[in-house]
Amino acid sequence: MRDDEFGQDVQADDAFDVGPLEEELRRAAAILDPVPAELRRIAVEAFALHDLDARIAELTFDSVVDAIPVRGATDVPRMLTFRAGEVTVDVEVTGDGLLGQVLPPQQALIEVLTGPQTSAPLVADDMGRFTGDAPPVGPFALRLRTGGEVVVTEWLRV
Repeated sequence: MRDDEFGQDVQADDAFDVGPLEEELRRAAAILDPVPAELRRIAVEAFALHDLDARIAELTFDSVVDAIPVRGATDVPRMLTFRAGEVTVDVEVTGDGLLGQVLPPQQALIEVLTGPQTSAPLVADDMGRFTGDAPPVGPFALRLRTGGEVVVTEWLRV
């Protein structure tokens, strides 16, 4: 125990919980002084560089750009294909999550990058197939760890 400025005993473990205050300050800053969109984009792109030894997988097919739309079809999945050397990653993005395959078929750990934090890694089986229950929100990229190799896809918006 220690005395406060009025001479009363104060317990040392009566610490002030700053969690709600911090959250309120974050909300105020987001409203009064938001991060510019261009700065956010640059920060997300810079974050992708933390795996400098990773190979970058280039987007070779995007159904939003390359596919012919079907009349009357709504809520169609987005199909993406990435390639880095001999490794190809096919991904289907739906409102329910991700479905994909690594080719040539091999086991891999796949992380869905959506900013500073990553979700739980997805595991590709012996056939290279993987699924994720949560669709990515906002800009995202995939980081694949196959054996001793790391492959990172380009960043995209869903």
